[in-house]
Amino acid sequence: MQNCRIGTGFDVHRLAENRKLILGGVEIPFEKGLLGHSDADVLLHALCDALLGAVALRDIGYHFPPSDERFKDIDSKILLSKTLDLIVGEGYFVNNADLTICAERPKLLRFIPDMQKIIAGILKVSADAISVKATTTERLGFVGREEGMCAMATVLVCKK
Repeated sequence: MQNCRIGTGFDVHRLAENRKLILGGVEIPFEKGLLGHSDADVLLHALCDALLGAVALRDIGYHFPPSDERFKDIDSKILLSKTLDLIVGEGYFVNNADLTICAERPKLLRFIPDMQKIIAGILKVSADAISVKATTTERLGFVGREEGMCAMATVLVCKK
C-alpha cells in the first residue's frame, strides 16, 4: 500500500429546464437536467477531481476550464478518459472508486448498474471495483429543494 494514494472529489450543479440529465454517463429521463459548461455530469466531475487529487494534479477546472470553448457541451465521459490519461501518465492505475450521488428525484437505483459498467470501462477496471450509491438529503438544503444535485467520490490509485 505504500505506492497507493487516496483522492476525494466533490461537485455541485444546478438543475435547469431544457437540459438532459446525465449522471455517471447515463442519460436519465427527468423533467430537468444539470446546468454547466459541459454536459454537467456531477458524478463524473467529482470522480475526475478525486483522481486528479490523488496524484496531486490540481482539479478538473484547471485541466478543462469552463472558459475554454473546446469543452463546451462536452461529454463528461471524454473528460474522465482524459483524466485517466493524466493519471496513467504519472504511473498510476485505478484500484477502485466509491461514488455517491445526492438527489431528491429521480430515483436512480435502476440506472446504477449501467453507471458502474460505463465508469469501469473508461477506467479499465472491473465493474465490482466501482461502487455507485444514491441518496437524498431528506428534503433539506438545495438538494432537498430540488435546486441542484451534488456528488462525492473517493478513489484509490496505485503505482504500476
